[in-house]
Amino acid sequence: MSAYRPYLAEAIGTFVLVFGGCGSAVLAGAHIGFLGVSLAFGLSLLAMVYTIGPISGCHVNPAASFGLFLCGKIEGRRAVGYVVAQLAGAIVAAGLLLVVAQGTGSFDPVATGFASNGYGARSPGGYDAVSAFIAEALLTGILVLTVLGATDAAAPVGFAGLAIGLVLTLIHLIGIPVTNTSVNPARSIGPALFAGGGALAQLWLFIIAPLLGAGLAAGLYALLRAPIPQLTTQQAERAVPSDEAERLAMAGGKPDQPPRRRPF
Repeated sequence: MSAYRPYLAEAIGTFVLVFGGCGSAVLAGAHIGFLGVSLAFGLSLLAMVYTIGPISGCHVNPAASFGLFLCGKIEGRRAVGYVVAQLAGAIVAAGLLLVVAQGTGSFDPVATGFASNGYGARSPGGYDAVSAFIAEALLTGILVLTVLGATDAAAPVGFAGLAIGLVLTLIHLIGIPVTNTSVNPARSIGPALFAGGGALAQLWLFIIAPLLGAGLAAGLYALLRAPIPQLTTQQAERAVPSDEAERLAMAGGKPDQPPRRRPF
């Protein structure tokens, strides 16, 4: 059972991100505006980093998993499993969100867009495909670069969640007027499956652009980082070993062995 825990954690984390972020847009967007929706996405991710980070690394994003794979922070087979789990979590979250939204008896996911991503006529600000592609690639690159840096062996311990959650909030403040902000193929695929043919026809951009941005971030990170041992995201997001040992002792358990640091 323990072998499946990281994948279950990824599914749960992506569920929370999509239900929390997209749910705020669908159910409360008229009341909280772009700022509120941006905070909902950022807070959802921040909470999940501290909740499931020690279990799976809290990727909750195929683009993040791709960037981490390119930097050697996750094995290829596990990365594929993570992506499957992330897609499952996003689709379930979107489906349950639709059930809640239709509780009014008048909600139409196709007419409202159901928090799906888009360009042209489906962009909140009317931005074209070129602008949308550039924005999604750049913003995903910023997100993945932050994840890589915040979980680096040299980064301050315990602050990864804050950095990652805050940068996702910033990214949404920039990107919502352009595309509704994806930077996450799973987040785009979930709502698009229920938002009609228009959303599905434009889905390609929100898969390709984030993956390209993640690849560029991985390359830039490789140029920037110092040649020191590398940590997986699970190791980086765990408690300080002394704190972990103290809490386990209080609970009557035994601390794990200190994480091994792998070379880059």
